Amino acid sequence: MSDVKSLIYRDGELKLLDQRKLPIITEFISCRTYQEVGECIREMVVRGAPAIGATAAYGMAIGALTSETQEVSSLREELEEAAEYLRGTRPTAVNLFWAIERMLKVAEKNSQLSVDELKNKLLEEAHQIADDDIEINRRIGSYGEKLIAVGDTVLTHCNAGALATVDYGTALGVIRAAQEAGKEIKVFADETRPYLQGARLTAWEMVQEQIPVTLITDNMAGHAMKIGRIQKIVVGADRIAANGDTANKIGTYSLSVLAKEHGIPFYIAAPISTFDFTIKTGEEIPIEERSSREVTHVFDVQIAPEGVDVFNPAFDVTPHENITAIITEYGVIENPDAEKIAALRSQIEKEV
Repeated sequence: MSDVKSLIYRDGELKLLDQRKLPIITEFISCRTYQEVGECIREMVVRGAPAIGATAAYGMAIGALTSETQEVSSLREELEEAAEYLRGTRPTAVNLFWAIERMLKVAEKNSQLSVDELKNKLLEEAHQIADDDIEINRRIGSYGEKLIAVGDTVLTHCNAGALATVDYGTALGVIRAAQEAGKEIKVFADETRPYLQGARLTAWEMVQEQIPVTLITDNMAGHAMKIGRIQKIVVGADRIAANGDTANKIGTYSLSVLAKEHGIPFYIAAPISTFDFTIKTGEEIPIEERSSREVTHVFDVQIAPEGVDVFNPAFDVTPHENITAIITEYGVIENPDAEKIAALRSQIEKEV
């Protein structure tokens, strides 16, 4: 378990670590309504696909717990309203939609219960989603660390650690597991413009855990590969299409191209809940565009001329051909494609 906690639920209150202020200030924001939870997702107080999913689940539970209705049918209608609100906060991370649908299914399956019993059932489901995430990340780490050799330097982009999940992390979970296995690895962290998740969050997590980390700007990655400083690349994901095309933080696609050019293994670490089997390819993944201010300013300091046009997509899509393997809690999909992913999905459904 990591000492880093992105979210804490207690007595009707969801406390979210304000990741906008790290690493300078460690501060939690308290949410007691689903609207407050939604705004924290929208404004990136909490970020990272698995963490967003768990947060949305608690948002749905809080929506139920704060309802004053005495009718189950009315409670379910209010849950639909909460779901619609939460769906509108971030369009790319599929875990958000997966968690909301899971909560709605619980309400549907337990509609025979009393209002109070149903509220408790929804809270139990949110807790289960959070607990499952920790176990899933551990399993991803266990599979992933076997791909890391003793003494490797691993490059990662954005933040797919404990801050992006309920605990432990996906990409950083692989790194943590390799370190725990005594492989004496080192980490290179891209700063990840424009929001600087690598500089502010990944570097902070690694320093907290005393894992050797070197921070580089995004445009240094190719040079670091060329001179032999990088042996593996491991990143997270926000949505994976049925053929393995993967949406992740902007700049991930560029890294995959550079990795291919230099013969460096490029790994995606993500839970099965990040797969969107309803879309065939990455071309169908919606890409969120964010405020121009994130590019024209660094925090509150303006660095670009007034009136300049800005293009600020938050994510890009890496084609499956550029991915060496996808590391999941059910195993490693090498050279991923639609056929291999469909086979894994079929295996999982048989087990369930």
